[in-house]
Amino acid sequence: MPIVKQLTLLLENKPGALSNVCSDLANKDINILALSVLDTIDSGLVRMVVDDYEHAVKGLADSGLNVILTDVLSLEMLHKPGTMADITRQLSKASINIEYAYGSVPPGDGTSIGIFWVSNLKKAVEILEA
Repeated sequence: MPIVKQLTLLLENKPGALSNVCSDLANKDINILALSVLDTIDSGLVRMVVDDYEHAVKGLADSGLNVILTDVLSLEMLHKPGTMADITRQLSKASINIEYAYGSVPPGDGTSIGIFWVSNLKKAVEILEA
């Protein structure tokens, strides 16, 4: 269960803003593995996990964007009913709060990727690897 770097950026809430970011990353051959977008009236909070975060941060900074890096859990999960219930139950029993979570679209092999930001990353890894 890897701990990965999540990129967080604030974008203007207007047509094309997210498309520009996605296109910039694609042009640099960076794959977006998981993506979450939260909108507000005038801005959007974008969280993503990519396959080459160092290259992505540099490219986005060169485009004038401020990127915040955060360590998060990246879990490969079986794409079936009850998987999320099992994960959240284990974390709850260990008194670990899930601050937020999002995931990827299943690639077709029966698994998906879940991204979790939790109150105690180290303990969460220990619990879920047991």
